[in-house]
Amino acid sequence: MSFDKKVTIAHLSDLHFASRNDRYLTARLDVMLAEFVRRKYDHLVLTGDLIDTASPALWTIIRDALSRHGLFDWTKTTVIPGNHDLIDLEEEMRFYNALNPDDRSRQRRLDERLRQFNALFHSLITDDGDAGAGVPFVKVLRFGEIALSFVAVNTVAPWSGLDNPVGARGSVSHETLMALQEPEVRQALDGTFIIGLCHHAYKVYGTGALVDQAFDWTMEFKNRDEYLGAMRSLGAKMVLHGHFHRFQVYQVVGIPFINGGSFRYSPERYGELTIGADGRWSHRFVNLALKK
Repeated sequence: MSFDKKVTIAHLSDLHFASRNDRYLTARLDVMLAEFVRRKYDHLVLTGDLIDTASPALWTIIRDALSRHGLFDWTKTTVIPGNHDLIDLEEEMRFYNALNPDDRSRQRRLDERLRQFNALFHSLITDDGDAGAGVPFVKVLRFGEIALSFVAVNTVAPWSGLDNPVGARGSVSHETLMALQEPEVRQALDGTFIIGLCHHAYKVYGTGALVDQAFDWTMEFKNRDEYLGAMRSLGAKMVLHGHFHRFQVYQVVGIPFINGGSFRYSPERYGELTIGADGRWSHRFVNLALKK
């Protein structure tokens, strides 16, 4: 598909940095970001699980890499968190936390990490100096005649020994779903090409095999149909996500969902989205020829 005027977006997900000493993955990320700059992509989207251990200090690996390549800028990069960014399984499963009947403490820990995430990536979330800005957010960008918007939500749910034992199930809060229906949100999105951003996958395996169903449950986007309804109501053209480490494109009730796979396990691969001024778009997965 050819476009006279276009916007190009690179999509990465699930980088899962576990240490500052991971020189191999850092080098691969530098190669990938340098390639994005060389190919002159208009924007980069990262859909969560930047790190593996929910240690806020490790987010700076991503920030510093983006800065080295001139990409730590509101107009150039958009980022959201994943469950590995916000849930420290080791902390949650400690005896005194795991047996604490007060679920509010788990939510408080998640909220505090989200606050720290918003603070570190604040300049990628807003350009108007709003100190309270953070995920969820709406971001509108204009590239000449083309206006596009990102509707970014947090889908990370607190750890629970019964309902979320590996911390990988997710949901969008009722408050976020309600906020997306506010008139000012619709007004901001009016006339733009709308892209939903979330971490959790609408679809995992989805087979009849019991082992797949068990895995699906541990990874489940619990209120995915409510989220889908919100995206359809807003007129979203697609949703970009990660979480399930598989590069794939699938449709749900007419809305394409694009899974960015995992950079950690496939550091040569990424998604490329091209949007034309007339609203047409195309997508492909690109494989770089990396030296071993």
